[in-house]
Amino acid sequence: MTILGFLIPLALAMGLAGLYFFFWASRTGQFEDLDGAANRILIDEDGEG
Repeated sequence: MTILGFLIPLALAMGLAGLYFFFWASRTGQFEDLDGAANRILIDEDGEG
């Protein structure tokens, strides 16, 4: 039962860290070009194939 005193704050801290990094990523523009990476994988730049 004492492990819950460790696991509950750990889970809350990990959740807050995930939320912080999500907002950080959206603020720095990581989600602006969602289609670019999906289309870039289809473009054959080296001309082989």
